[in-house]
Parts: sequence; C-alpha cells; structure tokens
Amino acid sequence: MYNVLIVDDEPFISEGLGDAVDWSAFGLEVVGTAENGRQALELLRKAPVDLLITDISMPEMDGLELIRRARERLPRLKVVVLSGYNEFDYLKQAMKLGIENYLLKPVNFEELHATLDGAVDKLNALQDDRPLGDDEIGILRDHVMYRYLTGRISPPEWAERTALLRIDLTKPYAAVAVMRAPDHPGPLYAAAEERFRETPAVVAFRDLEEDTVVVFGLDDPADKAVAVAAMERLAAVLAGHASAVRVSIGGALPLADVGASYEQARKAQQYFLVLPDRSFVDYDALPAGEDAAFPSGLLNWDDYAKWVVSREREALADRIASDFQTIRAAEGLNPTRAKTAAIELVIRMKMEADKLNRGDRGEGFKEALERITGAGTLEEIEQAVQAAALLSVESYSGEDLSPVIRQVLRHIEAHYAEALTLKSLGEQYNIHPNYLGHLFHKQTGDTFADRINKFRIDKAKELLKDSRLKVNEIARQVGYLEIGYFYKQFKKHVGISPSEYKGLL
Repeated sequence: MYNVLIVDDEPFISEGLGDAVDWSAFGLEVVGTAENGRQALELLRKAPVDLLITDISMPEMDGLELIRRARERLPRLKVVVLSGYNEFDYLKQAMKLGIENYLLKPVNFEELHATLDGAVDKLNALQDDRPLGDDEIGILRDHVMYRYLTGRISPPEWAERTALLRIDLTKPYAAVAVMRAPDHPGPLYAAAEERFRETPAVVAFRDLEEDTVVVFGLDDPADKAVAVAAMERLAAVLAGHASAVRVSIGGALPLADVGASYEQARKAQQYFLVLPDRSFVDYDALPAGEDAAFPSGLLNWDDYAKWVVSREREALADRIASDFQTIRAAEGLNPTRAKTAAIELVIRMKMEADKLNRGDRGEGFKEALERITGAGTLEEIEQAVQAAALLSVESYSGEDLSPVIRQVLRHIEAHYAEALTLKSLGEQYNIHPNYLGHLFHKQTGDTFADRINKFRIDKAKELLKDSRLKVNEIARQVGYLEIGYFYKQFKKHVGISPSEYKGLL
C-alpha cells in the first residue's frame, strides 16, 4: 500500500475524494487530509507519504509552494494537482515541478483513475532493492506503530509493514509504556531504542506528541511486571540526563486491545499533575474512577462535551451544579469517589485541550487539580471543576465567536440533516467560502466538516437508544445518504460501529 495525502481548502472536496475512490483497488490508502499547505507540511513531517493530491489556490500557502517544499523532504513524491482554474501559468509552473497530472474541478473520475494507475506504476518502478536509511526506517516505524495503536491501519498493510520493518508483535498480550520529558524529549527515544533494540517482542517509537512509546509483547498478563521493572530501570538511568522524566504504563491486555493500553498509559501521564513527586505511574494502580456507591452518569465528559465545544458556559455551569446537587443528595456516598471522579473529569478536559495545542491552559488545569486533591468539602471540589470547565470552554477558541460563526453553528444545529457546504453557507451569509472555512476552524478548533460530523454522530447516538429504528434509517435521519460513510464517521468519533454501539444499550 502507498500512502496518499489530499490537500484542499474545501473539506467536502477532500472528504468526497476520500469516499468516492476505491483507493485500495489501486494499492493506495488515504492517510490524511489538510486544508492548506502549512497543515500539509506539518503532516508530511510526521508521516511518510508517497502520493500528494493538492489544490493550487489555498490560503496561507498555495499548492505550488507546497509541492516545492514537500519535494525537498520527499524527492520521490508523486503529485497530482487539482484546480478550479484552467490557467496556462499555473499549468506551466506545475509541469515544471514534475507533476503526474493537472486535473480541473469538478474532477473527471475516469481521468483521475488513469492518473492514479500511472502514479502507482511509477512508484512500483522505484521499489528496487534500495535499502531504507535509518531516518526513513524511523519515520516509517513511528507512523506505522502510531496508526496501529490508534486503529488506523488495515490488517494487510500492517502485515506488510511489520515484515519490512521487522516489528515483532505476535505474542498474545501487550502492555504500552509512555515516556515524557517536557524539556528534553530527544534523549528518551534514543535511550529506549538503544535499550530495547535487541529485545524480542519490544518496539520503541515516537508518537505525534513526541512522546517515546514502548510496546511490550507478553506471553501472559503477569509478565507485565518484567516490563514495569525494565521501564523503571530505564527511567532511573535517564534521570541524570533529562529533568523530570515521567514514565507511565497501561494495563496488560490482549494484543487486539493494545490500543486501549496505549490510551491508559497516556491518561496515566496526566496524573503527574497531581503526583508531582512521582516519576512512574502504573495505570492499574490508580484509584478506580467508578464505584457502585457513586451515582452513574455524573461528572461525565461525554455528557459535557457538547456544551464545551459549542462554548455554552451557562449550560455547562448549570449541569455541573446539578451533578453536585445529586452527589450531595446521594446516600452513603464515599466522598473520595467524588474527588476521584472530579480528577478524572478535569484530566479529560485537559487532554481535550491538549489536542487543540492549547498548552497555555496547562497551568490552569494543574491548579484546578491541586485544588481538588487538597479540597476538604464538596463545595471546594465543585468550584475547582467549574474553573476547569471554563478553561475547557475557552480552549476551543482564542477569541469570542464572531457573529457569522455563531449563525453558522446555529444553522448546523437546525439543519444538520440537510446537505451543508461552505459554499452554500458562504452564499447565505455573504462571505467567501475559503475565508469562512478558515475562520470557522480558527474560532471553533474544528474543521467545518468535522463539526457537522460530530453533531450528526451525537444525534445518531441519541437515536440509537430507540431500538425500533434501524441503523440505515438513523443514518438518513441525521443527514447521511451513504450508509458506508455513516459507518466510517461513527467509528471514527465513537470507536465502535453503530451496530456495536446499539448492542451496548
């Protein structure tokens, strides 16, 4: 499989191409999309790509500049250009850059298929016995392992890549450790790679957050003790080279669930905010976040998320107050469980803010967690949660939403089941669609397409609670005419298929 990156400032075009083409039939896989050249270069720095499909006219960095800079990093990169303009100057410049084809929008799919065939033939011709360099192997391993742990790689490609990169993960169980040193992350990976290079069934790599991740293949869950001891020894060695080395490890789980161990290790990293004197945290040793005595459905991030992303401060504050009122009224409640649930909630808020690259909010979340751990009353815990919730809301934008973005958000809520595009909304609100997409992403933290999909999937989850409705009926009700695309988006946002989700209700 060869990797494809699609770049277009209209998300519905990039996503539409992703769904309209049977990429696997060409031996291709779309591994990412971007809205402009700068985003695309950032993705190219983190993951190897074989074929770039890009628009020419985009904000921040146009397609021609993107091609030039991408080729500096990936000289063998194949490129297909998309354009809404049949302009000779564009075509001439693009041809000088050695592109495969210059396709006009709307795309003629027969021409696109022929172009893809030609590009794949050229890529195959390049696959001689040329050995991969150390840097290429490292980038490829990082990319493949991250996709594996996040469930974004197909079994055939995984088998192909593990053979190429000599990744040995065939044991029945696995545990994942995460190493982090905020000031000096570099030595961590070098030390881990050196320590485990010759160790069977152990793989070290760097994830998208520049953390060093170590995956241990295990014959038995009890063998996790060996992994814990190895990571503790490595952390002790590194303590003299990098300040504040923090190591966390997830549970020993069946290999099919290795992604859950990775998430547990990442979550355990957040506990260093409330355990500053520790250098090692085992997720299995953390206090349980749930208890029979704690009322279900309270202080739950999934219930709060919709108010956070839509910046509805008052609704969120009211829900928190209501939850604490219910907690106070619960009989026989263990107060430590309320504290634990609050810590879990604030940690999740911080993790979501981290995804938006809002590192400037870190100290505020840390202060809220310290207030919770030191709280002697439920009132103090509630005040800290309210403060963290406000930070979480503010993380979704560096400024107040503009009137046009508020109108667009209300329009999505009212018309989510209809066909919505930046072009149609741009015409309705008298704003250029390119600028509207840029403004929407800047102020909400989401692309226009992602926000619509999130809203539709939330509505679908509500409808799935009604056992009388079939999944394909629900897909149509929330705006998906293509059932396959609905399944893809549902699994992307929920982690399981609609049918599996319905079976849990």
